[in-house]
Amino acid sequence: MRDVLQNMADYDHEQILFGYDKVSGLKCIIAIHNTTLGPALGGLRIWPYKNEDEALFDVLRLSVGMTYKNAAMGLDFGGAKAVMIHDPNTEKPEELMRAFGRMVESLGGRYYTAEDVGSTLDDLSYVAKETKYVAGLPGTSGNPSPVTGWGVYNAMKATAKRVWGSDELKGKKVAVQGCGNVGFSLIEHLLEEGAVVYATDMFEDKIERAKKAGAIPVEMDKVYDLDVDIFAPCALGAILNDDTIPRLKVKAICGSANNQLLEPRHGKALAARGILYSPDFIVNGGGVINCAEEFAPGGYDKERALKRAAGIYDILLKIFAIADERKIEPYEAANIYAEERIQKALEQKRMFFEK
Repeated sequence: MRDVLQNMADYDHEQILFGYDKVSGLKCIIAIHNTTLGPALGGLRIWPYKNEDEALFDVLRLSVGMTYKNAAMGLDFGGAKAVMIHDPNTEKPEELMRAFGRMVESLGGRYYTAEDVGSTLDDLSYVAKETKYVAGLPGTSGNPSPVTGWGVYNAMKATAKRVWGSDELKGKKVAVQGCGNVGFSLIEHLLEEGAVVYATDMFEDKIERAKKAGAIPVEMDKVYDLDVDIFAPCALGAILNDDTIPRLKVKAICGSANNQLLEPRHGKALAARGILYSPDFIVNGGGVINCAEEFAPGGYDKERALKRAAGIYDILLKIFAIADERKIEPYEAANIYAEERIQKALEQKRMFFEK
């Protein structure tokens, strides 16, 4: 237990809930990082983690990212994440998802769950039978992937403007790692503009779908060695590390995966090689924008969500300007951008409650 509490202290978390249900076999962790801006919002990741330590490491990092992402996108939500130790490619029975829903309900509204890697809208429909604290259900904002992909595409255009002076992606060679819903949405936008897209994924059916759309398939491990302009990580995190960074031949990195840097020092390693890294929690902010639109006056409006996601272009340009002004890297500037909004909200709460 001491290690868990120390981990919470290291990441500055407010609360961690470990959930277990004997009947369904549920094993989950919900990590609430920060609720200064409002109730915490973050998806449910279902993944076959090797052990509890691996799951805890992932959920701690992911929930921190959600705090920063929600703050940077200008949303009135704090950050949290949930992980479930389960293979998403096997059966996910109703009782399993309902057991998770009861865990969410036990938090009394401090945490809103949503779709993430390994979970589906059908899964969330079962979760919603036990709790009202679910975002992204069918009939509301639904699948966030199209809006997330649109946001990533606009972030990539801002990235191109930073590197080449023009946001045009026509003729640019882009390697997309991960052809799931968000990755495939990005691929479609890139192909439509005339980019040359290389695509890889661990699942053959996803590769085949990307190939039919016009992408060039490549083997998973060879994606790091491609001589392309932009690398777009759209799968799992921690893929920018001591092993992969020396292999990259790109000018920029801009993708939807969370926590792409294994450690903060890897951001410096990319900069030392002349590679621009667009901070992931800015790039992939379209998903939370889509979910948050459910709570806007008048309810969900997809066109409004798409317009706000397109605004990630301007947010990223602001991040680059802060980096220039303070002579720091963009990933450090993105942290400052989010932290300043959280601090202002904290100060306002302090003044409001003081007598």
